[in-house]
Amino acid sequence: MNQRPPIYLYTDGASSGNPGPGGYGVVLKCGDAMKEMSGGFIQTTNNRMELLAVIKGLEAIKWENAEVHVYSDSSYVVNAINKGWLENWQRKGFAKVKNPDLWLRFSAIYKRHRVAFHWIKGHAGHPENERCDRLAVEAGAGAVAAGKSLPPDPGYNPDEATLI
Repeated sequence: MNQRPPIYLYTDGASSGNPGPGGYGVVLKCGDAMKEMSGGFIQTTNNRMELLAVIKGLEAIKWENAEVHVYSDSSYVVNAINKGWLENWQRKGFAKVKNPDLWLRFSAIYKRHRVAFHWIKGHAGHPENERCDRLAVEAGAGAVAAGKSLPPDPGYNPDEATLI
């Protein structure tokens, strides 16, 4: 059997105003290959963009059962996996959970791979994290500042601000 190399997935999300214009940035590395992705929305939250970055990165992987190392500065995302919050939310049918649309989407793609989550300190000089941050900011607030129109985030729900 041909052993595939591990994939290193670096992610970041940003939102100006939180909620406000926001974006996500992704850097995927596998062997000598590297891919960058980003996207933005006119009204969203930082946590939505942090999670969407991971989803977009995982969805970009072209084979099943990949060994993936996710590096994120989002305690929200990393703790949801590493501390078992996601399992509890699933058992409770995602009741009273923010961003259930994204967590459902994440759950489906997460199961296709062997994923380990690693928290890294944001804005601490980590090259890939810094690149993801620039991609996220440029895709959200940067795009608005440049006069570009952004689509709405279809899952953003301002009423979730009252959820725990």
